[in-house]
Amino acid sequence: MVRTWCVRLIVALIVAGACTGTVQARQNSADGGIKHDGKAVGKDIGHGARTVGHETRRLAIKVGHGARDAGKGIGHGARDGWNATRKAVKGIFEHD
Repeated sequence: MVRTWCVRLIVALIVAGACTGTVQARQNSADGGIKHDGKAVGKDIGHGARTVGHETRRLAIKVGHGARDAGKGIGHGARDGWNATRKAVKGIFEHD
């Protein structure tokens, strides 16, 4: 009778241990899936941020080049205006 009780206890402990191992394995599997999904989301966010950064850089370069070109145009226009004004003033005051 004691022997049967011990055998039942041992069998119960083995079954409980097996179930605990199965539950632990499932939990680790779920944790691994969550970890994998988290990594994937992080990588996607990183790729998106890099793309936004590259496009921002390209836009800034285009705006900078446009400003440079506009500045050159204004400078050339100012120089041409100054040369025209100087020529007109010389024409008025340098009568021979």
